[in-house]
Order: sequence, then structure tokens, then C-alpha cells
Amino acid sequence: MMARTAEIGECVEVVSGPAFKSAQFTDNPSDVPLIKGENVAQGYIAWDKSKYWPANDTEGYERFGLGAGDIVLAMDRPWITAGLKWARLRPHDPPSLLVQRVARLRAKPGMRQDYLTYVIASTQFSDYVRNIMGGTNVPHISGAQIKAFKFRLPGENEQAAIADILSAYDDLIENNRRRIALLEEAALLLYREWFVHFRFPGHEHAPLTDGLPEGWERVPAAEAFEVNPKTSRNDDGVIRYIPMSALSETGMVIDRGPVEDRDKSTSVRFRNGDTLLARITPCLENGKTGYVQLLAEDEVACGSTEFIVLRGRRVSNYIVYLTARQHDFRENAIRSMIGSSGRQRVQPSCFDRYLVPIPPQVLSTLFDEAVGGMFAQIGNLDQQNQKLAQARDLLLPRLMNGEIAV
Repeated sequence: MMARTAEIGECVEVVSGPAFKSAQFTDNPSDVPLIKGENVAQGYIAWDKSKYWPANDTEGYERFGLGAGDIVLAMDRPWITAGLKWARLRPHDPPSLLVQRVARLRAKPGMRQDYLTYVIASTQFSDYVRNIMGGTNVPHISGAQIKAFKFRLPGENEQAAIADILSAYDDLIENNRRRIALLEEAALLLYREWFVHFRFPGHEHAPLTDGLPEGWERVPAAEAFEVNPKTSRNDDGVIRYIPMSALSETGMVIDRGPVEDRDKSTSVRFRNGDTLLARITPCLENGKTGYVQLLAEDEVACGSTEFIVLRGRRVSNYIVYLTARQHDFRENAIRSMIGSSGRQRVQPSCFDRYLVPIPPQVLSTLFDEAVGGMFAQIGNLDQQNQKLAQARDLLLPRLMNGEIAV
């Protein structure tokens, strides 16, 4: 079959969800997750933001079900600085339901679902969405506009070959992401063993005094860490800027997608090894925290003025980040927030009230040796993913427009 120009509406079923009654939403993970616009990120579903629908009340909603391979696209604010809000559900994602203002895309006979994935992932589709978004307060697109997008549709054999080439890169990226998550989980577990439960090597021989092992001390975070340290630059040239959208709510890796070059620096500057903590609601409550290790050696970057920068003083940078990921650390910061509703900010005084356990130097060194390798592996895997994504993104348009024969 010769390749032809087609519209999405010809060969793709585009369905948007119903208006579920929010009064019936639950927070019970045993119920059915709902995919709302806020769940749809750049290439993945943010399941931690999910609301749920009672599992015993799904009759009549079967046509809005979502499963592995389905593509979802946010229809309100479909494109933000971080990129297009779309995702393909993966085999290990839970069955879920589609909510209004989110579109589900399923290929019809003659078009492969995996090929459709790369149609939606293409810069041509992202540019199309950016150019047609309407609305002032809430930029949006309609189902009819999605259906009107034109693209090159080759025969199914060529579709399969193109999808196989591109998915090989995506599979490697996803595997690295899983490894990153496991490494960070291992580092957090080790931190809790040593610094929360005090089950460190030799703990059985260390008597406790006031709940603290012999040789340990507790000091305010403001003494253990540098809070918003002054970081100077050697020149006034272009500087990398990291926005709030680049921080993850669940992991240390900073998304390189939204990072940009700027001619002028903000007042918030940092370097590799620093921890970035959101200081504004709801970003802090949602867990936005990052560990900087994407910069060049001795490079200084700048970021959102809504970041708090934390750096090790009496403890290592590893311990700073792992402490910042603890629930009680975040709760202490949240309790200090003041300001008008929706724009509340953390007060620096909260770091005077949070106590950090500091072990003897020999234990600090042992811990840093144990987790330092994990942090380094995470940095290497993230760098691999950047190179894989760059290679895939160079190939994608050339494969999709037929410039490279397969």
C-alpha cells in the first residue's frame, strides 16, 4: 500500500469522557482510577494525582474504560511549557476510566496503535495543537480539531517497522526509569533504617539516650544544611534555568525538557549536589523536590524564585536530599506556610524547628559510600535517557515523513 495523507478522524476513534459527579470521588486505591487532565503529563500518567470511582458503580461506563495501549490527550491546557500533555497507557498501568475534557485515541482497522503513538508524539502534532488552542483563561482543543490533524499514513507493514524502531528506544528509556525508581527507593529505605529506626552497623552496641544512639546528636536543619546559600557565577553569559515544572513529585531526577537557556539569572542559583524544594502551595504539598546532577562540573544554574535551595553543611548532600523526601520534613515546612489562599509560602524559620540526627563521622562516611553509588547510577541512567531520547527524536520525523526507508 502506498503512503497517503490522512486525517486522524478517518482512522482513529476519538472519545472524550463523561462528567463524573465529584461528590462520588474516593481516595480508595481499590476503586477505579479516573484519568483527568491533571493526571496526563508528558508521555506518562501521574497516578499519584488520581481520584477514584466506586468499583461497584461502573455499570454504563464501560465505553469509557482505559487499558494498555490506549492513548490519552488532555483537551484543556493540552500544551504547557513542559510539552504536550499526552500519554500511552502501559501494560502495568491499572484499568481506569476516562473523564470529561480528556480524549482517548484508538486506531481503527488499517492503522496500528503503536504507529498512532508516534503520530501523537511528533513535533508536527505538538505544533498543530499549540497553534489551534483557543480560549483565554483555559486554552483548549476540541475533539473535531483533534480529528482534523493530517499526517502521513503508510501501509501497515511500514507502520509496524517504524513503530518497532522507535519503540526500541522507548523500551530502553522505560527500563532505565524503572531502575532509577528502584535505586532511589533503596536509598530512601537505607536512610530510614539508619536515621529513623537507628538500625545502622553496630547499633546493637550503641546505647540510647533520649531516643538517640550514643555518639549521635540532633541539630536544627538550619545548622545541618545551608538554606538558600549564596552561589556566585564567574560570568554574566547565558545561564540554564530550571522551572518548577521540571521538578518531580516522586523522584530526584529533574526533567530536562522544560530546562531553558536565559540571558539573565534569577536570584535563585545552585550547582550539582544541591536539593531544590518547592516553597509554594500546592507544589510543596504535592512533593516537588529535586536533586541537581544534570549540570556540567562547576556549572551554576538558576531556577524558579519559588525554590528553596538546600546544601549540605554538617551532613552530605545525599543526606540533605533524603531528609527532604521525608514526610515529617515536608509536614514541618507545610505548617510554616503563610499567605493568601492558594499562594502560601514556606517560612525559612521552619528549618530552625526541624531536628536532623547527625551520626559520628565514621558512620556518615559509611552511609555516603553506600548511597553515593546509587545517586551516581541514577545520574548516569538519566544521562543515558537523555541521549536515547535525542536519538529517537532525531529519527522520528524522518521516519514518519518517509525520508528514511524501512
